[in-house]
This record gives sequence, C-alpha cells and structure tokens, in this order.
Amino acid sequence: MSLPKRRLGDLEISAIGFGSMTLTQTPESDVERGTRAVHAALDAGITFFDTADVYGPTGFDTVGGYGVNERALVAALRSWDGPLDDVVIATKGGHTRDGLTWWIDGGRDHLRAAALASRERLGLDVIPLYQHHRPDPRRPYRESMEALRSLVDDRIVARIGLSNVDGDQIRLAVEVIGDALVSVQNEYSPLARGSEPVIDLCAELGLTFLSWGPFGGMREAKSLGSSFAPFAEVAEARGVSPQQVALAWQLARSPWIVPIPGASRPESVRDSVQAATLVLTEDELAHLAGGRGQS
Repeated sequence: MSLPKRRLGDLEISAIGFGSMTLTQTPESDVERGTRAVHAALDAGITFFDTADVYGPTGFDTVGGYGVNERALVAALRSWDGPLDDVVIATKGGHTRDGLTWWIDGGRDHLRAAALASRERLGLDVIPLYQHHRPDPRRPYRESMEALRSLVDDRIVARIGLSNVDGDQIRLAVEVIGDALVSVQNEYSPLARGSEPVIDLCAELGLTFLSWGPFGGMREAKSLGSSFAPFAEVAEARGVSPQQVALAWQLARSPWIVPIPGASRPESVRDSVQAATLVLTEDELAHLAGGRGQS
C-alpha cells in the first residue's frame, strides 16, 4: 500500500509516521503484538519510524537500559518479509535516565557518545535523522547545536531534528546547523495547541513538523471523542474514529505536518493510516478549531 508523502529535507516520507515509544512502555509490553503493529504499519505504507535511546519501561534500569526501544523497533522491522529500502528511522539523544529519574545532557561528549551508540544499535552506517531530545537548561543552546552540526560533518548522522523547542531556538539552530536541519518534533493535539506559532515557522523555513502525542497522550487517546466533542461529532458524521479526525485535522493544518501516533496494536495502526486520505471540509475544520475539550 502507498500512502501520501510529505517532505523531510531531501527525503519523502509517509504523511503519517509511527511513534514506537509504546512498543516498550511497560515491562509487560507485548513484544509480539508490538511487532505485528510495526508490520501493519509497513504493510500500510508507513515509512517513517520514530524512536529514542531512552524510551523504555518504568523499570528502565533493570530491563535493558538505553536502547530498549531502538532494539525492539529494529527487530520488528527486520522480521518483516518486505523491502525496507524506503524506511527512515529517526532516533533522539540528549536525555539521560537513571531508573525513574530523567534528566538532560546536551553537551558535546554526551551527544556524540549517544549518537554513536544509537547508530550501532540500529545497525546503520549513518543515522537518517538524529533529533535533539530537549534543550539542556544548564548550557547555552548554541553549544548543543554545534555538537549536532559536528555529527553531520563527521557523517555519524545525515540530518538533524529538534524536539520540544520554541521559535528562538529553531532560528538559532538554523543559523548553526544550516540545511542539515530538517525537522522539529513538538507536542501537538486537540488538547495541546501551544505549538501553532512553531508550525507556522516550520512552514516558513521548510522544516517538517513531527507532532508527537497527536491524540493528547497515551492516557487521553482512548477518550479523545468524549473529551473533545467536535471531534466526536465530525467522526460520527463521517463514520470514522475521532482519532482519524484528529490526524486528518493536523494534516490539513499544514502540508509540513507529519503526525507520529504511537501504536502497540495493528488495529490502531490500520485506523490511523485511513486519516491520510480523509479530507475534511472547511466547515468541519472550522468546527474543530473550537474543539479544545469539554469540562
């Protein structure tokens, strides 16, 4: 199956991606079912898969540590019986974890070590897209951007993405990284609309906006329709799920948006990809513009 495509720098990727964090969210995560979800995504034409070195279950320090999710994703991809030539794997670095404690390290040494470790776990010569997970409040943002630029210069990574950033940080990154900067990954959903200005800036600069948590987060995903009445109303009128409407609404917001919903079940993947061809009317979009949640 072929999905509509969108730009990622010099690449084309599927208009909907796959957020792999849910594959290893808990120690009890069903690896076999998660593998089927990845295969369903590939069967449906998804070519963009997002992971991170620190994605892993609550008992992170006792069940494999760094790279748990990267390894699970790669194993699932390699067990598919089709070609992977068009698949783009994106990972992130810059977070640290010690059990339940998350912190940030945007220093040059950490980012280089993290990128090299991710490259080895993913089994790649060059990481297609390496994303800076979150700004480090203890150091100048320029320092982290210079470290990322050096990863490109040394052919450890091919392209750079930012995550959890504002407009000023994006502009600084463009200055330091140049054309190798291709994407921004921020939270965006019916619940979280604070990145609207960032979406417009990405369109202006030709950067892909990868929206994480497009259903409002893992806990809120199932209750999307009941929490956001306009999305439920449009979904009922169209005979589709509120989740499909949420993704179609994002795709209509800007041609630079690529939502990356998480999924651990094949059924969820198959539902999400239908949004790529769900065209909402102007009246429906206007109705959804006010659907910020009902108390």
